[in-house]
Amino acid sequence: MRSGSLARHLVWRLLPPVVLLGTLGLCATWLITHKFEIEEWALQDLFWLMLAGQLALITSLAWVILRGVRSGLQAVNQISAQIALRSADDLSRLKVESLPSELGPLIRHTNDLLDRLDDSIAAQKRFIGNAAHQLRTPLAGLRLESELMLAKELAPDIRERAERIKSVSDRMIRMGQQLLVLARVDVQAGPQDHFVRLDLCEWLRSAGSQWWHKAKESKINLLIDAPEQPLWIDGDPVLLNELLGNLIDNALRYASGASYVRLHITETPPTLAVEDDGCGVSSKEQGRVFEAFYRSPEVAGEGTGLGLAIVREIARAHGAWWNIVSRPQFAGTRLTVVFPGPRIGAQLNRLVKINVIR
Repeated sequence: MRSGSLARHLVWRLLPPVVLLGTLGLCATWLITHKFEIEEWALQDLFWLMLAGQLALITSLAWVILRGVRSGLQAVNQISAQIALRSADDLSRLKVESLPSELGPLIRHTNDLLDRLDDSIAAQKRFIGNAAHQLRTPLAGLRLESELMLAKELAPDIRERAERIKSVSDRMIRMGQQLLVLARVDVQAGPQDHFVRLDLCEWLRSAGSQWWHKAKESKINLLIDAPEQPLWIDGDPVLLNELLGNLIDNALRYASGASYVRLHITETPPTLAVEDDGCGVSSKEQGRVFEAFYRSPEVAGEGTGLGLAIVREIARAHGAWWNIVSRPQFAGTRLTVVFPGPRIGAQLNRLVKINVIR
């Protein structure tokens, strides 16, 4: 048997108790044959004594084997615990201390598979980011040409076509910008390297006020409710601005019948909520609105289906939790992002739970 193998471990683990049980059995047999008068014992007494001894031996042996197997499979339990605690995006290699040699090939092949999956996903994300970046220049030129055309006197049919070209180019430029944000927020891009300590309340008042004009154009009141005292978190201001912008834009686009959008900050833990009193999100859609490129068939208007997917990825990069509450629990829709407090030197790319309240 190889050194460090599970079989060798079990033999060394089980041999002493098995020898001990055998010795106890021999001692019991010697006592019965040498210290007791067999003539005084009935055959029925001998039968019950032998039966009790066999049951005790079997029970003890089963307990010893169970303990030995559990000890030998401790490495399997470590692997199971590692996998259970991982997020869906964590494809790092498995690490197990004192691994039995029988499990070595399984772990090596599993780690090789994780490496290949990680490389494949990274290549896809790099391609998306590069393609989105390369498309920005020609799309910006196309939009400029359409704007120059619309600035002139045009026939009605030509103006209609130019407006369609401008609308499509605007949408594709927006999609490219969102894809670039998704590429930047990728864990491998190290978004945590750009984190700074910031006051969540002051940031919300500054970033939220930039949307007042657009909310007014949509005939919706934009309300900002943040405590006066500082509320500190660790984050990337650029990514947080993108997160807030997507939440507000989502409310302005799809909260049909809304009269207000409210930006709200609460403490312990630091929480950002964007609320509206619009038509709400149906219960069957609430579990899918954070999926990339998903657009509800019930929603009118244009969009890329990336807004809330970006919110999810930015929240995940900040170690935050997110949820959505809508009718009938809430009169409208409330999207909430719960941040961890500032933790100096802590790794923020820990497990994130999706908590979608239906």
